[in-house]
Amino acid sequence: MTNKTLTGAALHPAVDVYVKDANAGKLSRREFLTRTTALGVTSAAAYGLLGLEQPAAAAGHAQQGGTMRMQMEVRALKDTRATDWTQIAFVYAGWLEYLVEYNSDGSFESALLESWEVNDDATVYTLNVRQGVKWNNGDDFTADDVARVISDWCDTAAEGNSMAGRMTALVDTDTGVAAEGAINVTGPHQVTLNLPKSDITLIAGMADYPAAVYHSGFDNENPLNDMVGTGPYISESHEVGVKSVLVRNEGHEWWGYAEGRGAFLDRIEFIDYGTDPSAWVAAAAADEIDMTYETVGDFVEVFKSIGYEESAIASASTIVVRPNQAAEVDGVMPYADVRVRKAIAMAVNNEVCLELGYANQGVVARNQHVGPMHPEWADVPATAYDPEGALALLTEAGMADFEMEIVSIDDDWRKNTTDAVAAQLRDAGFNVKRTIMPGSTFWNDWTKYPFSSTNWNHRPLGTQVLGLAYRSGEAWNEFAFSNAEFDTLLDEANALADADSRRVVMEKLQAILTDEAVTIQPYWRTIYRHAKPGFVGWDMHIAYLPHIYKIAIAA
Repeated sequence: MTNKTLTGAALHPAVDVYVKDANAGKLSRREFLTRTTALGVTSAAAYGLLGLEQPAAAAGHAQQGGTMRMQMEVRALKDTRATDWTQIAFVYAGWLEYLVEYNSDGSFESALLESWEVNDDATVYTLNVRQGVKWNNGDDFTADDVARVISDWCDTAAEGNSMAGRMTALVDTDTGVAAEGAINVTGPHQVTLNLPKSDITLIAGMADYPAAVYHSGFDNENPLNDMVGTGPYISESHEVGVKSVLVRNEGHEWWGYAEGRGAFLDRIEFIDYGTDPSAWVAAAAADEIDMTYETVGDFVEVFKSIGYEESAIASASTIVVRPNQAAEVDGVMPYADVRVRKAIAMAVNNEVCLELGYANQGVVARNQHVGPMHPEWADVPATAYDPEGALALLTEAGMADFEMEIVSIDDDWRKNTTDAVAAQLRDAGFNVKRTIMPGSTFWNDWTKYPFSSTNWNHRPLGTQVLGLAYRSGEAWNEFAFSNAEFDTLLDEANALADADSRRVVMEKLQAILTDEAVTIQPYWRTIYRHAKPGFVGWDMHIAYLPHIYKIAIAA
């Protein structure tokens, strides 16, 4: 009889709740798969609980060997924990793997973890480390490696370490590191996590792109100095802004080969053509690339017109155009005043942002960074569009003459969306200056600009991005938002398995973001990738995760 869980244990009690919620229409299929597989249910069993068959993998249509060339920005590498751009992770993914992988259908899949179990109240996680895995220097991969990396993730003092925000339940707030007794090696291939408080998001956090698992000799200052990893590829060259090349590591017997997991290609080239999509089209027409990292805006139709195949998926990927509440400009902190932030929100029509910024290829959002794709989303009204009232409120705050400088990267949709926000603020009578920067400059200090735009990826759980972006003091909290009630409610939500109970708490969280006018978060994106015919396994991932080992030339 086929096991329903990765370990063969009984189903977690919350699974029954999720089945009822799914049958009642409270959970989408994707969210049901996310929640059940995070508790150790196999993907096949999770589909079966919904009366469905798991879709077949593309591996049967793949051939071994060949080269794939992807258009992609090539960025400088850094400490994996501080990785703040998925293009960086696409390079690392050649030799650094993950404990768990998140798939576009919502399921979590075992990787360097063979299986895991979660107790009833999500305070104890038993992680079973995959046996037989070796680092590419010949060292055995063991539970000690897993415990070491998770401990490193919990270090809040490490510069730019966003993983601490994903491991919050393990972190001692007094010391800023893993709580004593929280991470325990309980066998050569087993780690037990004892959480001081319940947290149902831990597995999801382990699957996010900064969670790559690195060797004890990893050089944070120069990651290319020591490319010891468990994955099947190695870096041949890496030139920022130009090109990055991965090649098969012929001297390493990757564990995935025995399982038919992939790593079909001999060579993967990431080629940087800048941020202008017209250059990507020219490269495709000249047969210099095989696929795009991402296709945006009006260029979706252009790539289709030249015969490229399309992969599209609706997601929770988005953009925020936000004021930084702690920023000081000419001796004042303009965005610390909630009246200024509310005036900004009232002056911007999000429908206009979607139309002008992203060619209507998505759905309008409400500035709350949680949406209908999340089961705990609450129907909290958006701030009403009222440009006249916005100017009156700005005047009341004594800031009608203040020049707001809004900064963005120079690419297509992010620039266009930020332009749409700036134009609407000007139309309402605000004094606005627009500054556009190349990505090589912009991303050096993306969390520090007084008023700027950035994009955020899809995450499977509604509370995940709230913890990363809006919890007080987190590395990615570019809003400088700090609210003790919000932080407490977030912990409460992460301890609740039932969607309805979480929705009650989420309603309060969304209301705080609205009342505090923390950001303009105008729409949710459908995201696209295009490839010339003849490839498999290249589909656009809902969260841009770097599953490059799945890409192959079609058999």
